[in-house]
Amino acid sequence: MLETCNDQIATSDSVMNTIATENRLGSQYSVIRRNGKRTPFDQNKITIALTKAFLAVEGGQASASRRVHQIVAKLCEQVVDALLKRLPENGVIHIEDIQDQVELALMRSGEHKVARAYVLYREEHEKQRLAEKAVQDGQTEQVEEPGLTIVNPDGAEVNFDPESLSATIEAATAGIEDVSSEKLFELTRESLFDGMKLSDLNQAMVLSARSLIDQEPNYSQVAARLLLSNLRLEALSFVNDSSTIVAQSEMAQVYPNYFIKYIKKASELKLLDEELTRFDLEKLAAAIQPDRDLAFNYLGLQTLYDRYFIHSENTRIELPQAFFMRVAMGLAINEIEREAKAVEFYQLLASFDFMSSTPTLFNSGTTRPQLSSCYLTTVPDNLYGIYDSLRDNAMLSKFAGGLGNDWTRVRGMGAWIKGTNGKSQGVVPFLKVANDTAVAVNQGGKRKGAVCAYLESWHIDVEDFLDLRKNTGDERRRAHDMNTANWIPDLFMQRVVEEKEWTLFSPDEVPELHELCGKAFAQAYEDYERKADAGEIRSFKRIKAVDLWRKMLGMLFETGHPWVTFKDPCNIRYTNQHQGVVHSSNLCTEITLHTNDDEIAVCNLGSVNLAQHITQGELDRAKLERTISTAMRMLDNVIEYNYYSVPQARNSNLKHRPVGLGVMGFQDALYQKEIAYASDAAVEFADRSMELISYLAIKASCQLAKERGSYSTFQGSLWSQGILPIDSAANLASERGNYINQDLSQTLAWDELREEIKSHGIRNSNCLAIAPTATISNICGVSQSIEPTYQNLYVKSNLSGEFSVSNPYLIKQLKKLNIWDEVMVNDLKYFDGSVQSIDRVPDTLKAIYATAFELDARWLVEAGSRRQKWIDQAQSLNLYMAEASGKKLDQLYKLAWVRGLKTTYYLRSLGATQVEKSTPEKYDAKPEPAPQVCSILDPDCEACQ
Repeated sequence: MLETCNDQIATSDSVMNTIATENRLGSQYSVIRRNGKRTPFDQNKITIALTKAFLAVEGGQASASRRVHQIVAKLCEQVVDALLKRLPENGVIHIEDIQDQVELALMRSGEHKVARAYVLYREEHEKQRLAEKAVQDGQTEQVEEPGLTIVNPDGAEVNFDPESLSATIEAATAGIEDVSSEKLFELTRESLFDGMKLSDLNQAMVLSARSLIDQEPNYSQVAARLLLSNLRLEALSFVNDSSTIVAQSEMAQVYPNYFIKYIKKASELKLLDEELTRFDLEKLAAAIQPDRDLAFNYLGLQTLYDRYFIHSENTRIELPQAFFMRVAMGLAINEIEREAKAVEFYQLLASFDFMSSTPTLFNSGTTRPQLSSCYLTTVPDNLYGIYDSLRDNAMLSKFAGGLGNDWTRVRGMGAWIKGTNGKSQGVVPFLKVANDTAVAVNQGGKRKGAVCAYLESWHIDVEDFLDLRKNTGDERRRAHDMNTANWIPDLFMQRVVEEKEWTLFSPDEVPELHELCGKAFAQAYEDYERKADAGEIRSFKRIKAVDLWRKMLGMLFETGHPWVTFKDPCNIRYTNQHQGVVHSSNLCTEITLHTNDDEIAVCNLGSVNLAQHITQGELDRAKLERTISTAMRMLDNVIEYNYYSVPQARNSNLKHRPVGLGVMGFQDALYQKEIAYASDAAVEFADRSMELISYLAIKASCQLAKERGSYSTFQGSLWSQGILPIDSAANLASERGNYINQDLSQTLAWDELREEIKSHGIRNSNCLAIAPTATISNICGVSQSIEPTYQNLYVKSNLSGEFSVSNPYLIKQLKKLNIWDEVMVNDLKYFDGSVQSIDRVPDTLKAIYATAFELDARWLVEAGSRRQKWIDQAQSLNLYMAEASGKKLDQLYKLAWVRGLKTTYYLRSLGATQVEKSTPEKYDAKPEPAPQVCSILDPDCEACQ
């Protein structure tokens, strides 16, 4: 208890100097410190002292207790009143008097445990001052270490060497600011026991550093370095058949020899493709940069360790730079100058400037190089076809593919079955089987199987489809593990706005609707409605469009599904529409490619790290061009090298060669530019940054076409007609009429690029798609995709465990203001990572560091709209709403439609208790007003414009 108090309770000299801000009393009264110096009186420091006292006794519970915050505020008021009531203006208070009053207030309030801890603290602190004085006078005592033995991997017992432990920790903390090797040593030392394994000793260091991350985020890098030490012991012991501890400083000599042995041994074990052994391994080994290992934070390296590194019998045999080189070798395996290209690809990955998607990282260079991320299928309306589709799902999922299935063709409940003269059970029972298949085949044991089912909004089973994720009702008609999405035609949205009726059909009687979009769909749909009225259609149902829309939004809020995606913009803007119809998106709603019975659409993904391309507050165009040129080549190389578990996927991918270059670290880039997410400046940056990325990606694909030739179905595509993504956005506006309002401004030389494509073609039918990057952004240590910050301090859970995550940009700013301390950590925990209710945080920072649920979600839509005009596919766009309501959801998703978005992804909302805790009590910053849209989308309404 005394040690805890010594660390956490105080109005001591060091704590009294942690806060730079002064309150109004500072100009009237001053405090005499123990060293005789005077400082202005600041009552905030009393609040900090009291909060630390409660933290010492109640620990983490205090950070989640409103009672503690209320008591501290009351006690602080009592202490200040007691100190100042007899003092004249400009009076002087001694530090001991302040501590006496704090102690007295705690006793009077009945907080006896806290008061006792505070008394013990003062006594212990006095002893500590005396001990420090003794050290200064040269009166030191030697402390003997108790005898401990450590067991090496070979079974040999050796005496514990505290100097070796200290040296390891010193190396891990070297060059990292605001971390204490002494503190980490003591924390680790408390975890040791006699007979401890060396690997457990290493893990104890990692866990000790990990426990300090929420107090100081730089310990994340320390924990990563210590984990790296453990990993080196594991991997080097495997390839060398001996137990060796190698320091980072020795890795420049060790890495090359290890890498060559690793490739050969992993190939012998059939873990890697034998072709990798025929590279010039010495040349590749010489290109490895060991210091890149030090760039990881703890979450990133632990994620790689748990899920990505090649292992044999549960032993990781792959070090980080060998991992990146192995991935690069696979992607370069068909290159003419493959060593040179492997080095080029390696440097891009190892620098975190670009990161390939998870399947590519999993499988590149292995004996089954399934590198593609996304597969889209359409399910036919017959029993053989349905179960063939389920088999395809299983095979694609086995090798780490994410699936999007279009189920619209499957006839609805009650529809006539010709072969048996019976009635169909509809689409829902088959969706239940698809759900269970995804659970059973869990992506090779590396991550959960994942599939999303799409259904068009005119399907007669759509109301049952909306209920699939409900926790009530008949479990045989529920699919709790499957994602679902509405595939919504524009005509439905128009009828919602105009409050008209909507007709549901069974697809076996209206087969054309599945293959049509835009005005052609509207005409055919209305013809079928007339036939239904004339009695020529057996299965149909008429409802109010608004009622169905409300149920869609209600289920979205209640269960998170089905997601809202829009059929017509995906098709009207589709670059390869001469080859087929886009019937659905993928698992994460960013891929929009056509499918049919002979083609399963495939897309290969990777993301540019936007934060790595900001130089002095601006996008570095030259660096971005180098990155994208190499990245597009890597993505294109996947197509020939890829392992295809079903022939329809190979057929589609080789014909059309689509890829999806995306971005991550958008929020990091805003922090670097000191721009609030909820601002016109952020929307403009989203526009201009995506325009440049789009331009460079399309240009790179055109350059590849000059070298390798255009994709085989280029003729007849929008590309061949000189219609680029920005032009197809104009086509959508023409098709929609009054029901669209999307900014179509542009700044780059698109005419020149347009002519170049018409002359030389383009290598890839599609070039751009923004994926969620949930895991690869962790590897790179940046924010996910285009997401705003979720919270500034929180615990993240994934398959690798739980991790403390904090916002390093915010903490850097708080350190500059000298207000990053235990109380600030406590306040951030209490307010769920929000700074809005913390008075010490300036309003300018409150605006910049507003979290996802503190933004008006319409800002996300506005930024997404600006990006969408440059993207030939779509983007995974999560929407956040702290206090959702039917009216807000209605306006938000209508705005998404009007602004030309193709798809949306998850709707994230807060529980009532979180809303209460995170609602700002005082927020004086003046953020930009949120964009508005009226509920009827009147084209003459100023708000809609």
